[in-house]
Formats: sequence, structure tokens, C-alpha cells
Amino acid sequence: MHDLSQLLQRLVAGGVEFVLVGGYAAVAHGASIMTRDVDVCIRLSQGNLLRLQEVLADIHPRNRMDPRRTPLELNEETCGRVKNLYLETDLGVLDCLGEVAGLGEFEVVYGRSILIESSAGRFPVLSLEIGRASCRERV
Repeated sequence: MHDLSQLLQRLVAGGVEFVLVGGYAAVAHGASIMTRDVDVCIRLSQGNLLRLQEVLADIHPRNRMDPRRTPLELNEETCGRVKNLYLETDLGVLDCLGEVAGLGEFEVVYGRSILIESSAGRFPVLSLEIGRASCRERV
């Protein structure tokens, strides 16, 4: 079963710091495209990564780039080595990126985002505008 909206809702409810990017962000801006995953740029701090692991635990996150599909198992040591996480869950695919090519790491991407409200909650989405300096609300 793929329920990308519910996957996004879990991130919001769990307090995971992220910015929605990729195809699902295009949908949030009104594009009528199909997407089969959720792409987020995520703050790679230990606390944030452990929150991510906690909110996904009951939907069995697995490393989809590993042919063995090993379960997500983060700890203090492994958090410091994470650059990206490519996960498969019971609700669908979630790609957690440490940076967005051409933009930069989380802080830069967050600075170029807008806050939106959806059925999944309130969260930042990468803006369509170029040269933005700070996150602002979209009405």
C-alpha cells in the first residue's frame, strides 16, 4: 500500500525537521503529476534522525539501496555518518536527502521554502521562487 500523504503526516506529527522537495513538492504547488515517493531534505542532526527513526518504526523502514533491505537502525555512531537515507516503508518510499543538488544543505533549502497547510499538516515546501532568503508563510 502506498499512502504518501500519511507518510508525510507522520513526519509532521513527529516533529521531524524537513523540507518537502521533488515530485510531491510539485504536487503541493499544484502540479498534476504522479509520484511514487516522498523526497525531503532533512536536518542531519542526531536528534532529528532519531526522531525520524521513531516515527517510522511501526511501518518497518528498510534501506532500499541495500539488496537485503536491512531495517533502519540508527544510533549515536551511525547518525554521524548519514548523508542520505533511501527508505522503503509499509506506506511507500521516503528519500531523505542531506542536501539538494544546486542549492545546498538543509539550512539553505529551508531558507528557500514556504510553509503550507495540507491534510498532512503544516510543513515547509521548497519554493518555486529563485533567490529567496527566508522561510515565509503561504496563505
